Amino acid sequence: MIALGVILLLIGFIAKIAILWTLGIIVLVVGLILVLLGSTGRAVGGRRHWY
Repeated sequence: MIALGVILLLIGFIAKIAILWTLGIIVLVVGLILVLLGSTGRAVGGRRHWY
C-alpha cells in the first residue's frame, strides 16, 4: 500500500491531477498505519501475519 501511495502521489504531482494526489496521500497514510500496527504485534484484520 505504501508503494501504491507513493506511485499515486508521483503521478498526481507530475500530471497535476488533484484526485490522484489526494488518493495517494490517503493510501500512503493507511499503509503506514498498517505497518505500525503490524510491527507492534497487534492483529490487523483478524490476522497477526500477512504473507
